[in-house]
Amino acid sequence: MPELPDVTLYVEQLARRVVGATLERVRVASPNLLRTARPPLGDAEGRGVLGVRRLGKRIVLELEDELFLVFHLMISGRLHWKEERPRAASGRPKPPPRGLSAVLEFSTGTLTLTEASTRKRASLHLVRGESGLAELDPGGIEPLAATLAGFREALVRESHTIKRALTDPRLFKGIGNAYSDEILHRARLSPLALTSKLSGDEVKRVYEATRAVLEEWTARLREQTGDEFPEGVTAFRPEMAVHGRYKKPCPVCGSPVQRIVYAENETNYCARCQTGGRLLADRSLSRLLHQDWPRTLEEWEEGRSHS
Repeated sequence: MPELPDVTLYVEQLARRVVGATLERVRVASPNLLRTARPPLGDAEGRGVLGVRRLGKRIVLELEDELFLVFHLMISGRLHWKEERPRAASGRPKPPPRGLSAVLEFSTGTLTLTEASTRKRASLHLVRGESGLAELDPGGIEPLAATLAGFREALVRESHTIKRALTDPRLFKGIGNAYSDEILHRARLSPLALTSKLSGDEVKRVYEATRAVLEEWTARLREQTGDEFPEGVTAFRPEMAVHGRYKKPCPVCGSPVQRIVYAENETNYCARCQTGGRLLADRSLSRLLHQDWPRTLEEWEEGRSHS
């Protein structure tokens, strides 16, 4: 699932291409994508694009007449940009790409949304006014804008595992499964440590690790992408320390990376660096996961627990 660094890149590269342009046409190919009926999607057509912004993991296109198109890519949604509308040699439009969910035709080019998975989870909302946009905001703080005090308040507001807290959009914007793994490895903390039991030093370590990991990865992705539109967005990157690196050596100590899998969720960690060498696999773990981890990605994104 694209998280803060990836979504930031999408926003920056989209802004370069569509701000000042006109959204000429919107076509929705997946019936599950559009989640609003008022205002009608056709109201967005013919509007100029005033800005592009990030709302947590959502991408927001600000249009004239106080309209906002809001995309949530979920786990397999990806955006693609073409400077011109692709046409075959005959002059007819080329066949749509696999998994096509939406096409937005601008005066400067074409944006498409695809989903690789057969489960269509991405969403598109059209809302009017800042108040309408605010209704889509779960309310979490921006981790890179937060002070240590503000970060601490959000982190310990409820008693959860620290992994769950970091990925709860009601507490923190833009952090998901991948970068929470990297943050906790950097902070040298167990993903199952309870936020209510963290010391002041441990909270500070999480705060500093969060800022460092998100800033470093945003800068790295900018450098890798350059002026191109980001096409290689993935939650699994070889430069990551632990996420998606099960059984591979930890870059700090060389121990094999471990993982916990529960329902649709997974977390990766280094036992030596984060848990004092203890593997997180026993009956108390299963009970804790049942109480604190959501069963589905939708629950995870909405910050709801099934306990």
